[in-house]
Amino acid sequence: MAARERTTKRQSKPVNLTFETSSTNSSAVEEKLFRQAEEVDEEDGPVVFICGKCKLPVGDSMSWDGSEDGSNQIRLKRVTDNVLVGKNSCMYEAGKRSYCLVVDLTCKGCDSVLGMVYESTPKKLDYKRFGFYFNVADIDSYVLGSASQMLAAEGPEEQPVTLEYRGIVEQQLTEMKMLVVSMAQRLEEIEVSI
Repeated sequence: MAARERTTKRQSKPVNLTFETSSTNSSAVEEKLFRQAEEVDEEDGPVVFICGKCKLPVGDSMSWDGSEDGSNQIRLKRVTDNVLVGKNSCMYEAGKRSYCLVVDLTCKGCDSVLGMVYESTPKKLDYKRFGFYFNVADIDSYVLGSASQMLAAEGPEEQPVTLEYRGIVEQQLTEMKMLVVSMAQRLEEIEVSI
């Protein structure tokens, strides 16, 4: 009976599965993780939209609402204070027999017309009444974090200045000074002979 109790106690002991091996291929997991990291690196940073003429900021990608490829326009939900919304409406033909009332968006800095706001539209274009439409040809953009120019000292090929390197540079400078002095003397001789 004592042997039976021991086997029962062994069977009821909790099993720890913490370090049990898995059938998941670790290389597949690593590939997936690294691919996701690369995709994040390839994404563009936030974009600042600026007036094409005076370069004042007019909006950014945080207020992006889409684009109108057929009419070369981008749509933003919000704009900066550098954009003035016009007061006078004018008729605009958005398509065949699709007339709209629009007001101009102008740059506060240079008075350039940058786009429009739809005030009144036919029913099929009602979605256009809630955005700021900028003409792609009239604005520029800058991607934050896209700067690539660095000072030479910060570059990847940075080399410490050694005595040997300094000696070489001083020798080259001496040779260049001699060349310049020689050329100046020749120029002086030519001027005297003329």
